[in-house]
Amino acid sequence: MLLKTKGIVLKSIKYGETSLIVEIFTEDRGIRKYIINGVRSAKAKSPASVLQVMSLVEIVAYENEQKELNRLKEVRPFYVYKSVPFEIRKGSIGLFMAEVCQKTIREQEPNPELFNFISETFQWLDETPHSVANLHLCFLIRLSVFLGFVPSGRYSPDLPFFDLIEGVFCRLPPGHVHYLLEDKSKLLDLLLATPILRSHDIRFAKEERKAILDHLMDFYKLHIDRLQDINAHEILREVWG
Repeated sequence: MLLKTKGIVLKSIKYGETSLIVEIFTEDRGIRKYIINGVRSAKAKSPASVLQVMSLVEIVAYENEQKELNRLKEVRPFYVYKSVPFEIRKGSIGLFMAEVCQKTIREQEPNPELFNFISETFQWLDETPHSVANLHLCFLIRLSVFLGFVPSGRYSPDLPFFDLIEGVFCRLPPGHVHYLLEDKSKLLDLLLATPILRSHDIRFAKEERKAILDHLMDFYKLHIDRLQDINAHEILREVWG
């Protein structure tokens, strides 16, 4: 059968002389893997650039649910980036978000709310004139809602610690090492209270931003089985200092 749907390219690797294998989070089928032939040739109907990581595309695919790898028939963009390819800081944030999605989203079924959230966040990243220094942090918080382990509760003087394993603010340090002290718990609480489109309103020092990102990645590793390392995490460090 033919599947027509929107998708977000999360991974793209070269295959053979002119082909690509791509992993796409589709609006109608969740995570799917496709091969497309001839896309890297001079006479390709659709250039390989259409299938770069982060690309927002409309696809037509030969779909067989029994196969892990299906074939793309047609692909074209449904949104063309205007600033992300040319601004290294925006690009680094986008690559990080794409890699997080690729390594955490595993469902092969429709989830239009999650699809719209990710697609709209990429478009906001491209269009916003504001700083995007904290966008990835707010993104991790909102994505965790869809993944089923969002931090619960709020910081207060009576609940000054955040338990990364239980995902809650607590009165006393838990009996393990996976928790945040009061200063970092306050930073997490600020992220929880800030809508993703207002992430530029947050004023974090560089070291605070690095620390809370590390803690959020630990939070993800504690709640997602066999989560692979997020390599773009290190790219962010280099780009943002």
